[in-house]
Amino acid sequence: MFQAIINGIVEGLTEFLPVSSTGHLLIAQALMKAEQSQVFNIAIQMGPILACVWVYRKYLWDLFSRWQNKDAQDEILKIAVSFGITGVCGLTAKKLGWELPSTVIPVAWAAIVGAVVIFWVERQSAHRTLTDKTTWALPVAVAAGQVLAMVFPGTSRSGAAIMAAMMLGVSRPVAVRFSFLVGIPTLLAAGGKELFDAYRAEQLAQMWNLEVLVAFVVATVTAWASVVWLLKWVQSKDFKPFAWYRIALGVALLVLVKVGYLQ
Repeated sequence: MFQAIINGIVEGLTEFLPVSSTGHLLIAQALMKAEQSQVFNIAIQMGPILACVWVYRKYLWDLFSRWQNKDAQDEILKIAVSFGITGVCGLTAKKLGWELPSTVIPVAWAAIVGAVVIFWVERQSAHRTLTDKTTWALPVAVAAGQVLAMVFPGTSRSGAAIMAAMMLGVSRPVAVRFSFLVGIPTLLAAGGKELFDAYRAEQLAQMWNLEVLVAFVVATVTAWASVVWLLKWVQSKDFKPFAWYRIALGVALLVLVKVGYLQ
């Protein structure tokens, strides 16, 4: 049960922060010397999606209730296009045999490289006027960021998407909102595909295991707190602290691998 709670906290806190939830789950499982089942991983990934939908429930309701409005149609279509590009590329990666690494070394380097990118984007943003307006380059850039995170675990899906949006001159709040809104159908589709695979493997009964349910609830609550906190943070602060964290994390992981504590 302790491991279920820890994994739920890790997934919930990191899914929407620019630090990589996949990378942190790999690290947590490596430290606890325990690999979780496919159904368990699906459950704790679904929790943050539910949390994000809840946080944006009013915005989403307003957006879709105004679907006949030109601005609303524009945003909905951009979200759909970004999701579509991500989905096609994700399915292609799966068919090519892409799999998550079993070691933390790629995660460590991705954390460090991602930190450098964050510093660079923030430096560029400091010398330009960021805007709340979006162009059709935004859905393509956000999709590219999400695909990059799929291929290189430790990159951070939300982080890569947000940085890609900011490179276009989009303000932090809008970059976060758009990347999160695209992330909802993206994560739902990925989770749905994994659920179907679990159904075909006759593993869905594990979904009602107490540890799985507890991890789901913990991940949902912590993800809600994480998203609410980040939305307040980006109103007045930048992402540099996350970059420093990623560097510290990456270096610590490389040291632990070097001394033989992790693989």
